[in-house]
Amino acid sequence: MYAVIETGGKQYKVSEGDVIEVEKLGAEVGDKIELPVLLTVDGEKIAAGSDVTVKATAEVLGQGKDKKIVVFKYKAKKNVRNKQGHRQPFTRLKIVSLG
Repeated sequence: MYAVIETGGKQYKVSEGDVIEVEKLGAEVGDKIELPVLLTVDGEKIAAGSDVTVKATAEVLGQGKDKKIVVFKYKAKKNVRNKQGHRQPFTRLKIVSLG
């Protein structure tokens, strides 16, 4: 069985025991949170929309930052160069149960 959950404006396909990295959530390490389920697939049985009765429970494993990306803006012949770095914060979750 797997489900599609939504968090941080993005959708993730998850099963029980999966570890995923999502947009940063305001939760402490060890907290359990419930995530909205959009779709569930159990063999040949598919439930979507208002038919979904399952809840996804996840445990917060930690907070962190991704690798640095470089944002470089350049305008030709204008002597304009703008270099900026960015590290996106994330929350690592482990899917404890779908049910």
